[in-house]
Amino acid sequence: MRKLILVAAGTLALSTTALPQVANAQAQSTDGQVTKIDESAGKITLKHGPIKKLDMDDGMTMVFRAADPAMLKAVKAGDKVKFDADKVNGQLTVTKIEKAK
Repeated sequence: MRKLILVAAGTLALSTTALPQVANAQAQSTDGQVTKIDESAGKITLKHGPIKKLDMDDGMTMVFRAADPAMLKAVKAGDKVKFDADKVNGQLTVTKIEKAK
């Protein structure tokens, strides 16, 4: 019984230390500007700054897939945005986007 409690306490300690790092990684949105939207293909072209999470140290303009094509209706070419991107099934994908305030 004592070993079980120690293992559970150790697991709890590990999981609570990892949580702030995960939340921090998810909170890192990237600033960008929409240059083109292709709703029929579910793609968006963004001029953006560095995306550390994807090992992009320099800003550039590139095409991303939209995780949900409906999100493309919320923005238009020329809009300044904040977005999150990740690799989904091997493709660079915008997972969240909103107009910058």
